[in-house]
Amino acid sequence: MKSSVTVVGHGVSATAPDVMRVTVSVEVRRPDVVGAFDRAGEAAGAVSAALRSAGVSPADVATTGLSVHADTVWKDGSGQQVVGYVASTSLAVTLRDLSAPGRVIGECVAAGGDDVRLGGLELAVSDPTALLSAARDAAFADALAKATQYARLSGRELGKVVEVSEGAEPLGTPRPMLRAASMSADAMPIERGETELSASVRVRWRLV
Repeated sequence: MKSSVTVVGHGVSATAPDVMRVTVSVEVRRPDVVGAFDRAGEAAGAVSAALRSAGVSPADVATTGLSVHADTVWKDGSGQQVVGYVASTSLAVTLRDLSAPGRVIGECVAAGGDDVRLGGLELAVSDPTALLSAARDAAFADALAKATQYARLSGRELGKVVEVSEGAEPLGTPRPMLRAASMSADAMPIERGETELSASVRVRWRLV
């Protein structure tokens, strides 16, 4: 059996995210169900109009939730009592122009008023292909450096690569890395940070 050396290399690549995803919701309480539903529609329409005015494409705005339910309270001796109705709806918004995301979000809040609620915010890379490729390059370079060292320590040299496979560790997913890099000085500054992807590769070389 020919001698060989097998190592696992790890690589990381990071870049600034180029898209932001945020959930903008509207929640309205009114004494009657029609009033709650109508006001929720007005507020949601105002938020949508503000997004269009800010240049957000209609394809990047999607309604993800719509509900109407009774607002109840517990009263001693009477049990659950209906005191009004709550209507709510949610918009999933993707911002591709990150020059001033705080301003765009602020305009949504101003348009919808006190009925607006902000949900989760996610910063991501729209196309992670190049980022993942760079992480794989770094992982292979790491494996090569390790294998070269092991070959030298054993008094041998590296020959041809005979096997390459993704390593035991799964590929990472984009995650925000906190960095001091404010995107905007608008009403609500948002830290852009960096999105990071990792890769792992297992490589076997012949020893000569």
